[in-house]
Amino acid sequence: MSSRHDFDVVILGAGAAGLMCAIEAGKRGRRVVVVEHAARIAKKILISGGGRCNFTNIHCQSENFFSANPHFVKSALAAYTPADFIRLVEKHRIAYHEKTLGQLFCDGSAQQIVAMLESECLDAGVRIIANLKVQRVDQDERFIIRTAQDEFCANSLVVATGGLSIPKMGATSFGYDLARNFGLKVVDTRPALVPLLFGVQDQENYSDLTGVSTEVVASMGKQRFREKMLFTHRGLSGPAILQISSYWKQGSAVTIDLAPDHDLTAAVRSVGPRDLNSLKTSLRAVLPHRLADRWAELHPPAAWSNNALGDFEREAHNWAVTPVSTEGYQKAEVTAGGVDTHELSSKTMESRKIRGLYFVGEVVDATGHLGGFNFQWAWASGFCAGQVA
Repeated sequence: MSSRHDFDVVILGAGAAGLMCAIEAGKRGRRVVVVEHAARIAKKILISGGGRCNFTNIHCQSENFFSANPHFVKSALAAYTPADFIRLVEKHRIAYHEKTLGQLFCDGSAQQIVAMLESECLDAGVRIIANLKVQRVDQDERFIIRTAQDEFCANSLVVATGGLSIPKMGATSFGYDLARNFGLKVVDTRPALVPLLFGVQDQENYSDLTGVSTEVVASMGKQRFREKMLFTHRGLSGPAILQISSYWKQGSAVTIDLAPDHDLTAAVRSVGPRDLNSLKTSLRAVLPHRLADRWAELHPPAAWSNNALGDFEREAHNWAVTPVSTEGYQKAEVTAGGVDTHELSSKTMESRKIRGLYFVGEVVDATGHLGGFNFQWAWASGFCAGQVA
């Protein structure tokens, strides 16, 4: 016979957004339980940032997010800022540093952030239960969350179940399915911040450059990202590619400037001889040597005139790559799409249709750029729901 437990707030998912929500609701005297289906809580926090957790970005703005409704994130990001989270980190004496472009990382390990959240939950009287799978959710006068052995009842239910990224860590479609069951719309999901895969010809041309990295500008439409690009044995990765992948659609090309702000052929044009070897030497001054040689061999100028060298130069600054696909959810850092933001209050994350039902974090159609923005969205959306749930 199942036992029944009464709470004020049940939170599904012990990741960044769920734990932040639990802390805030607990501080308000709510009886809060967090139910996590994996054996360990906060697994994505632990692996993030190479194990050092890129926990926020000091330059966080709504422009760093994409969604079917781009204005949705503004209220939450204003309510809980990077400075607010930094104060929490400093309160727990966690040493951190800034890397490029405003990204903040722990000096030590991501485990410090998890320990901080656990400690705050403990202080707020929050109960966390890991390794407990929810079988179904019903709503009578209250929400009834059923597991194999237990029932949890609450007036407020917060869904913080994350997206589909990294299924080997337990990612599932549970949150999206639950939203649909309650009649909420879900924007189609897709992998984001994910490596791109070469087509057959590009694979043949470049796959043996695996490990070569260079600074580029990757563009699609109005979106431009100037960061490092990495060749893999299947395609392209690195921060610039992960960033632009979130905007890539099947069949479209990504434009890559292989040498931003550099003139690749200046040396060849100014002094002779004009031949393949001197072109390679000129490119090697700017590009990694293996890439320089390969590019010169694959794209030799039609002639050695200034016009032909000019065409060669333009092509290197506008390399059009049409990926066949991405590496999929297995390698995606986040999931784009999710619970339609038109269904939710931007101030509280509560469903407009179902009183007491909230969605926070990655399960919502609000996805950040690479560099700590998705964590800031988790903290901010969790905070907002935690103020009212």
